[in-house]
Amino acid sequence: MNQPKESKIKDFLSILTMNKAAMVGAIIILFYIFVALFAPLLAPYDPYEINLENKLIPPSSDHWMGTDDKGRDILSRILYGSRLSMGIGITAVIFGAFFGIILGLIAGYYGKWIDSTIMRIMDILLAFPGILLALAIISALGPGLINVTIAVGAYSIPLFARIVRGSTLEVKRLEYIDAVRSLGANDFTIIFKHILPNILSPIIVQGTLRLATVILSAAGLSFLGLGAQPPSPEWGTMLSSGRDFLFSAPYIAIFPGLAISILVLGFNIFGDGLRDAFDPRMKK
Repeated sequence: MNQPKESKIKDFLSILTMNKAAMVGAIIILFYIFVALFAPLLAPYDPYEINLENKLIPPSSDHWMGTDDKGRDILSRILYGSRLSMGIGITAVIFGAFFGIILGLIAGYYGKWIDSTIMRIMDILLAFPGILLALAIISALGPGLINVTIAVGAYSIPLFARIVRGSTLEVKRLEYIDAVRSLGANDFTIIFKHILPNILSPIIVQGTLRLATVILSAAGLSFLGLGAQPPSPEWGTMLSSGRDFLFSAPYIAIFPGLAISILVLGFNIFGDGLRDAFDPRMKK
């Protein structure tokens, strides 16, 4: 029983490691995780310390990425900002995945009017562009780090729900589900012990790809002043403060923008690699 599972894992890892783009994405993600975990040790300065005597210093040996208009070291703020941006992304995706998985499993397993009701609600949510839905939620809840996490996580719910529902409809028709049911297993056991473990592949892929979108959306909302608030070193907030100095000190906006772009690229190409590894038939 264990050998086939071990063989599948080996095949999966073999396909994944042969995908050079996916490995580059994995290295980028691991690098950002390392930076987020050890930011206090890596940051050369206090990211919140204001020193007006050192304001708008261009990149130098003392300040590798320069300083902002308040004299704060940009490198230190980017290092600490990785905690906020990745924390928002991971928390929002977990939030969206949790509710989306539950709703998708219920809709796909029970079908009939339950399925129709849940999926029509999801269709209504999908009718709104994600960023507009997030803006509406923040307008109701108010700006802030927690609220922006809820907002960007909420519009991930229908995406997870649709994927899980489709996979559940496929798996529940298999013969082994009928066999388990005939042995007296209840619905809870069938759903969470026999169906959910067999549909994790598309959930993992979707979650990885959603991380990129969520991080980008959260940064965009912070850029608009609706997410993390100053003096927080969140990358979107740093971009917002740097737009007033695009001509006199462009590095204030360039470096946070690069941090966002590289992380989003890493999640996207790693997610594509995961999709190919889970289902090699989808590989172009």
